[in-house]
Amino acid sequence: MLAIETRALTRRFATGHGVGALDLAVPAGSVYGFLGPNGAGKTTTIRLLLGLLRADDGEIRLFGQPLTRQSRAPLRQVGSMVESPSLYPHLSGYENLEVTRRLLGLAPERIDAVLRIVGLERDAHRRVRVYSLGMRQRLGIALALLGEPRLLVLDEPSNGLDPAGIVELRTLLQRMAGELGITVFVSSHLLAEVEQMASHVGVLHQGKLRFQGTPGELRERYGDPLVIRCTDGDAVCTALAELGEAAQRVDPTTVRVPMPQRPDHEINRWLVTQGHEVHALARSPRSLETLFFEMTGRDAA
Repeated sequence: MLAIETRALTRRFATGHGVGALDLAVPAGSVYGFLGPNGAGKTTTIRLLLGLLRADDGEIRLFGQPLTRQSRAPLRQVGSMVESPSLYPHLSGYENLEVTRRLLGLAPERIDAVLRIVGLERDAHRRVRVYSLGMRQRLGIALALLGEPRLLVLDEPSNGLDPAGIVELRTLLQRMAGELGITVFVSSHLLAEVEQMASHVGVLHQGKLRFQGTPGELRERYGDPLVIRCTDGDAVCTALAELGEAAQRVDPTTVRVPMPQRPDHEINRWLVTQGHEVHALARSPRSLETLFFEMTGRDAA
């Protein structure tokens, strides 16, 4: 089952920014990393999914149920945290949760339950003004979990967190999906972090979905570069060009083929038959971050 499904989802703005014809497919129980540079349309997409913006075209389904202007029922299965959580700093973490619990008419036991999930039991009765940023983010997630959602939507939750806070957040989100079965849809620009956390990724650029699938499928589609150690890099580049392979000389004895068109053994055989000394030939796995920059035409440096 898909937790989120959109078809041709479109929102236009007078400024030219927005999203166009998005076909999202987010599997239930996954951690879906929604990646894109600033201005790509990530927040616009999230606001559409949460019913905070009206789409110009297309449709949204949450767990198979259509989200329309007439029917907001699917949103009862959704918890969200868009940008920084809205908290009362003069109240304790527990009291912040109590305010929302009463508004939602939930059982008092839900507060203790969500505090356990996010690991704030010991700090529940401290005032929020003394919380670290990471603790505030976890409290914001606890607020989003009060209604026992099947889907959690988070917009850049790692913003401003230190490395320890990022690791805590990653562990929490993976546990919610793995142990509690909650689908987590998280937008982020921290590409290396998403690679360690997400089971599925979507890459958004200029309002268009450039890729959707698992990190492994992303690497398989775009392939890993081939690195060749040789005696004469310039000569090997020339020979590869004759074979129709685009190659780059890294240094006098190293050549990189970004996207090989042929199997490695054919490239090796060609070079050897042309009289070139090949000392080593191997794939160099690219990180999700490198693939992202190549897909969006940005400089990774």
